[in-house]
Amino acid sequence: MTDLIASLGLSTDLSLAIQILILGWGGIFIVMFVIYVISLALARLFPPSKEA
Repeated sequence: MTDLIASLGLSTDLSLAIQILILGWGGIFIVMFVIYVISLALARLFPPSKEA
């Protein structure tokens, strides 16, 4: 990944900023996926009542 960004001829600061941006967005999607899986598991363990 670092080689790809370096091959674009960007400055080191911009290169580091892009790496942090990509890691940040990746982290957001991982956390959202984990929350989704946990919510599915909880919905199976404790299904909503039919009375509500």
